[in-house]
Amino acid sequence: MQSNLEHIGAVEMAVTEDMTAMALRLHRQGQKVALATVMATWGSAPRPIGAQMLICEDGRFFGSVSGGCVEGAVVLEAAEALATGQCRRLRYGVADVDAFAVGLACGGEIELVVEPVGQGQGMDPAVLERLVEAQSARKPIALRLDLSSWQRELISGQAELSSVQPTGGLAGDVFTYVQTVPLRLVIIGAVHIAQYLAPMAQMAGYLVTIIDPRDSFASPARFDGHQVIVDWPEEALARLSLDRRTALVTLTHDPKMDTPALQHAVASEAFYIGALGSSRTHAKRRQSMLDLGVSAAAFDRIQGPVGLNIGSRTPAEIALSILAAMTVKLRGQAHV
Repeated sequence: MQSNLEHIGAVEMAVTEDMTAMALRLHRQGQKVALATVMATWGSAPRPIGAQMLICEDGRFFGSVSGGCVEGAVVLEAAEALATGQCRRLRYGVADVDAFAVGLACGGEIELVVEPVGQGQGMDPAVLERLVEAQSARKPIALRLDLSSWQRELISGQAELSSVQPTGGLAGDVFTYVQTVPLRLVIIGAVHIAQYLAPMAQMAGYLVTIIDPRDSFASPARFDGHQVIVDWPEEALARLSLDRRTALVTLTHDPKMDTPALQHAVASEAFYIGALGSSRTHAKRRQSMLDLGVSAAAFDRIQGPVGLNIGSRTPAEIALSILAAMTVKLRGQAHV
């Protein structure tokens, strides 16, 4: 039986995954930190179930649980949790006037849990390690928290996860937090467009990998904060899993790099595949790939020319059009 988590495309929690890894890193550095997690929402709550915020002992915080409405109050509650080692279950109403201030049409309510890391009732660092390991391995995992006893149970494996609701949530005194496989974008070609597309995709919640065999192009200095692999695409992709949470885009205009990458992609579960080039170039690409044994149905998974037709001309505009096309595909919407 397929896990419900495989159908979670409409629910993203990339910020949560970042907060989990950051919490573990800061704890290992000796800092006192707490995680606040959205357990339930009503009305027009700004952030979804599973959204997280990381609070440090010195008052710094990262992430968001309400888009700005209650973060100040949560920081104060987290300070108390860090001082006592006790978890906090909180519920807030976001008034209409406050909701308007952060761009919402009307207010809502959210229920949160605040958990100090490695203290008292709080999150065991070993649990965080398991969550971070699952994220790195691109495997879904869930954490069940009993709010009456503060006991935690990790849920992994296809059979166990099949009974978990895709979004997780609150049922009485039991909260189930679902950590999904993070979105990933693989870019073939460390070119100018990639320098815009990589940070745009990262801000949209993607982990970004750039592949290019040319040292002068695939320089970490040009793609700070992103994984850069200096290798031929067919070699690099053989070591990656292009799963259904992965998009791949070729940007080199060089068939020696683009074609092997696209062959690999169309045989994978990647949810979006795009190739830079004109309609004429794409027609030539189609014939060459059919000659290599790629089926017409498989080739038709490739969007070429890549991106939404928004009249883009500059590298930044082309990158924007590509990210827009990826979003359309991810969300299952018709092209505009």
